[in-house]
Amino acid sequence: MSSKPRLSTAALAVVIALGLACYLRQLDCGLGLTGMSRDISWGLYIGQFTFAVGIAASAVMLVLPYYLHDAKAFSGIVLYGEFIAISAVACSMLFIFVDMGQPARVLNVLLYASPRSIMFWDMLSLTGYLVLNAAIAAATLRSERSELPPPAWLRPVILLSIPWAISIHTVTAFLYGGLAARPAWFTAILAPRFLASAFASGPALLLLVLRVASEARRKIVVIVRYAMAANVFFLSLELFTHFYSGIPHHPLPPLLWISAALGLTALILLFTRQALTFALLLTFLSLWLDKGINMVVSGFDGTTPYIPTLPEISIALAIWAVGALMATLLFRTAGTVRAGQADRPDKLKHALPNPGVAHP
Repeated sequence: MSSKPRLSTAALAVVIALGLACYLRQLDCGLGLTGMSRDISWGLYIGQFTFAVGIAASAVMLVLPYYLHDAKAFSGIVLYGEFIAISAVACSMLFIFVDMGQPARVLNVLLYASPRSIMFWDMLSLTGYLVLNAAIAAATLRSERSELPPPAWLRPVILLSIPWAISIHTVTAFLYGGLAARPAWFTAILAPRFLASAFASGPALLLLVLRVASEARRKIVVIVRYAMAANVFFLSLELFTHFYSGIPHHPLPPLLWISAALGLTALILLFTRQALTFALLLTFLSLWLDKGINMVVSGFDGTTPYIPTLPEISIALAIWAVGALMATLLFRTAGTVRAGQADRPDKLKHALPNPGVAHP
């Protein structure tokens, strides 16, 4: 292993250790350690949970064209999309875990399960999606390592994962949209808006962290382009309703305008095919600001200020570091398997041929 991967792994381990120390302090002091309060019951944790679920759901934008439309350009990157989905689901579950304050409260969702509880359905959908993606990734890797065709049961499981991916972010949108007392969230367009942002941010992240073959990169950029266009359109509908209705509203938070400016700039660059890497970065940052921070803060009307505390930020960074470490290890495993295949050109390559992606 070169020194660079070792340094990145060590840096992630340090971030995780600091976050764990802050979480142990939160267990002792309670959620009063965070910037949340009686008036602001959701904060950075729930915002990051929302964004992480979107990243996980975005894997469908690689699975769907490859398995339903036989887009060969996606053959080598579908597995990496599954790895990102697994890591993102793990992050989303950890964000819910730390947001509940005490670990025992997580069990209450299961011990006192209710069909009327959106959180219960959200937990079920996320757990099921994690199991599906783990099974798909494990079977695919096993097939590549043994150089045998994938098992017959894999394709139905993959097809099942497509609507399941859409469901996890739809249910997450229902967590917000079902709260009639929060006008900023009480909108039927929230689920489509969540999905559009997910289908832009996830593929953008994939292109930012992997060196993808040119043909696959072009096709993924097209996905990001139109998903971002849909997201900007949905946001403009929300802004029109806000301003044209004449109903008194609290001022929109500054982060919303920053996110909108970044998103519009990214959209222009994507359609003009200029500075695509920079456009992908702006896309990711715009959607992270919108869903990861602004979505939660704007729902509490802005009457009570909310500023995340340093321990709260450290815990959130540690969770993202856990996801990054998981993805790194999974990427390296796939890279090792495919490197072994390249060293044996005489063998038949039945599973996911033509990788089309360099090592991350």
